[in-house]
Amino acid sequence: MAISYMDYASPSTQFTYDLSNNQSFKKNDQNFINELSINQLNTLGNVSLLDIYLSTGNIIEPHIHQNASELVYGISGSAIVSLINPFTNQLLNYPIQPGQVVNIPQGWWHYEIASTDNTHLLAIFDAPVPETIFGSDILRLTPANVLAHSYCLDEAKVKDTLAPIKQTTVIGPPSDCNQTQSQMKPATMQHVNQMYINPGYQYQGYYNPMYSQQYPY
Repeated sequence: MAISYMDYASPSTQFTYDLSNNQSFKKNDQNFINELSINQLNTLGNVSLLDIYLSTGNIIEPHIHQNASELVYGISGSAIVSLINPFTNQLLNYPIQPGQVVNIPQGWWHYEIASTDNTHLLAIFDAPVPETIFGSDILRLTPANVLAHSYCLDEAKVKDTLAPIKQTTVIGPPSDCNQTQSQMKPATMQHVNQMYINPGYQYQGYYNPMYSQQYPY
């Protein structure tokens, strides 16, 4: 939707922008996000985007966009886009490659994990500035005793488990994560697809519980 009240003759009107000038998050040279919103390009109107670069196994942590729907477009590499349908309580996993898209309705819990190196995704939003609530913030800011009481958990174990989450993660796992303890060991796209199509399929050397659900298409 265009901004009808803008003075398009004004010298302050912006029609172009270099996304590399607004890196909203960087984990390392292979994993980072550039952002474009109305704050960078004042003629955008009701649209914004995130330019996402990931290497194998890196994940845009579970989160929601409370103010916008999101269209994820694969530019290069491959990824799994996962979302929870709140109307059916189903976890849906969608593998995408270049030229394929996944649509995530506003407010739905979701995440994206790269299946190969040099994965490049474009996330497009129907809002002038994308707003996000990250899972890491929910976990680290909710008191451990509240989580323990809500779900009948051991409070000491909850505190110990969540203690490493000191800040918003955005792209996980964190750089200082002990990978030998991580359960996330993504397989190649070929084996991921096999896991979707054949629920009983096992790939020796790589296993990821996220990929155990039957292929949803």
